[in-house]
Amino acid sequence: MNEERVLALAGLFQASALAHQLANEGRCDDLALDASLASVFRIDAPSVIGVYGNVSGIRLGLRTLIGQLDENSRDMSVTRMVVTVMRLERSLAHRKDLLDDLQQGIVAAKRQVDHFGLSSPQVFSRLAGLYTNTISTLRPRVMVTGNPQWLQQPALVERVRASLLAAVRSAVLWRQIGGRQWQLLLHRRQCSMLARGLLTGTTLDNR
Repeated sequence: MNEERVLALAGLFQASALAHQLANEGRCDDLALDASLASVFRIDAPSVIGVYGNVSGIRLGLRTLIGQLDENSRDMSVTRMVVTVMRLERSLAHRKDLLDDLQQGIVAAKRQVDHFGLSSPQVFSRLAGLYTNTISTLRPRVMVTGNPQWLQQPALVERVRASLLAAVRSAVLWRQIGGRQWQLLLHRRQCSMLARGLLTGTTLDNR
């Protein structure tokens, strides 16, 4: 494990936690959501941290990662979501047609970001539709459990799907820089220490 892999992993845990928050509470950390959404469009970022803007952008992800590595505070709903997204990334890697569709869809969505803004309903709708037409056709499917009161609201469901698309983006990044699921199992202590160091750093210098 190294800091770059921990950052990508935090991005994955953050986007999954956001989907979980939205489904269960009908709201989420807006700053974290903006950072996760922005990562979808930073395909050619020069560094891992550049994908998320700065370390502060994935503070929620670092906290969630640390919590999930601690057996006493683990939320199995988030854990299952992360593991499923990792498996989905492997399925996606073998589907060039879907990868091409995703790239084209993200380019189209970026035009809407430029016109309406990152957090606009139009962008959420476009990203949710892109997720439905590409990632949702793969197996295994991500099962998001939550409060029916929120999951019956189309606009909120779009936010959940957009968050899941961001989770897949981080899973792809994690794999690109050498991340593997067994590393998370074998190097949990090291991963937790690195995440705590990054979280402490962003708290101290507000990166």
